Amino acid sequence: MTSAKVEDFRRIVWEHYKKNGRHDLPWRKTKDPYKILVSEVMLQQTQVPRVIEKYKKFLEAFPNVRSLARAPLGMVLKVWSGLGYNRRGKYVHDAAKEIVRAHKGKVPRDLAVLRTLSGMGPYTASAVRVFAFNEPDVLIETNVRTALIHHFFPISGDTISRYSDSEVLPIAKMAAKGQDPRKWHSALFDYGSYLKRNGIKINSRTRVYTKQSKFKGSLREVRGAILKAAHMGQDPESLPFSKRRIGAALVSLKRDGLI
Repeated sequence: MTSAKVEDFRRIVWEHYKKNGRHDLPWRKTKDPYKILVSEVMLQQTQVPRVIEKYKKFLEAFPNVRSLARAPLGMVLKVWSGLGYNRRGKYVHDAAKEIVRAHKGKVPRDLAVLRTLSGMGPYTASAVRVFAFNEPDVLIETNVRTALIHHFFPISGDTISRYSDSEVLPIAKMAAKGQDPRKWHSALFDYGSYLKRNGIKINSRTRVYTKQSKFKGSLREVRGAILKAAHMGQDPESLPFSKRRIGAALVSLKRDGLI
């Protein structure tokens, strides 16, 4: 690894961002920590196009952390409905209540404190720090992995190696050094997304990849249908699923605190 190679990589990323960056994404037009937190939770396991409209509607309903904290969970889940992974809606609702109760309504800046909030895993907490506070954390996610593995871990011969995040992280740190954290990671995300759209697939080359289970026919499908029926005042037993599947979904929804 040479500084010249890292500098060349930066140049490619910045040039792409200048010409093709997704500057119009709504969460890139704000530095409000609450709005950034909402966007980061929504973007977990969900494609950007699906998030955009839900993000706007969610903030129309709950424009600040106190309005979200005051709202009943049923109302929050109704607005969240259709985005999937409804536990995330409960997590962000719980986090809002914790922020109001323990942090005077202000999203904490400290990484360790952020990690204490509901739904705040290592990546999400660091992403809030980067995009809300411009702190120099280094983010590793699917677009970043795509860009870094494609450029710095070329395939040699017939053997395809699988790389861990611990191998990618040192290069990510080198590339991010001296860059504006917020803009650099936006640029890197966009470049990685561009590579994926153009056929660069690194799923078989990373150790963290797990194929997402199909929604159709899954317990998630039944759970989502039950919550949607509840918002509309319908009996869940009227849904086109077996009583056994409905029963299992109800048990899991109760366990997760969603009903």
